[in-house]
Amino acid sequence: MKSKTVKATTTLIIVLSLMLTFSCDRGKFNVFTVQDDKELGDEVHAEIEKDPATYPILDKTVHSELYNHLYRIRDVILASPDIKYKNEFNWEIYIIHDDNVINAFAIPGGRTYYYTGLLKFLEDEASLAGVMAHEVAHADWRHSTARLSKMYSYQTILSVILGDNPSLAAEIAANLALGLTALAYSRQDEYEADEYSLRYLGPAEHDPRGVAYFFEMFDLENPPSTVSTYLSTHPYAGDRITEIYRLFAELGYAEGNRFTERYQQIKALLP
Repeated sequence: MKSKTVKATTTLIIVLSLMLTFSCDRGKFNVFTVQDDKELGDEVHAEIEKDPATYPILDKTVHSELYNHLYRIRDVILASPDIKYKNEFNWEIYIIHDDNVINAFAIPGGRTYYYTGLLKFLEDEASLAGVMAHEVAHADWRHSTARLSKMYSYQTILSVILGDNPSLAAEIAANLALGLTALAYSRQDEYEADEYSLRYLGPAEHDPRGVAYFFEMFDLENPPSTVSTYLSTHPYAGDRITEIYRLFAELGYAEGNRFTERYQQIKALLP
């Protein structure tokens, strides 16, 4: 009888431990804690900074005026009450100097990255705000670590968090930047990020349909090669345009301003 009691107690401890380890965040299964997101993001960012050949980040001191414009837009987004981790995550912005890539990506813990190719391709500030809000949503909804939960064991990711696995940290960075393997966001992730991009910007002065305006800028059937990376990491563009307009009407947001002329000031600062 005693052995059965010990066995039952041991089983209960294991179950409780698993319940504490594996959690759901807003309905999403995620083996990582919010602190794990932050620490994993630190390690991934460190690998990005160590590889300037792949990620030539513009110096924030030299290009302070350009960065100030993006931080101004970021602050508009972070003013939304719908952002859960606005005070926990590091919402730093980085601009990668590569005119041949039209892309943006977020890493766990809040940091977001924007290629100069994207900034030069866009035509108005509302579109940039929409893309930025979309990437913030990916980070705030912890989409990356939810995907990582399905790819790797907790012990494997823990080795990255502890700084013991820099090669995997670099691999995660590349996967997030290029949408490779299972780290490519799911259809649900993309629709969720679109919806919250709209919600973050709905009360602001920008027209909140910026992501839709961006997709409308090119032929989705025959996109130029520079756009292919963004479309591979952000698929279902045609359906998403329709859904963004539907949500816009459903939520009753005002049209807002696209700030086309003001955006030219940002483009003029690009190297």
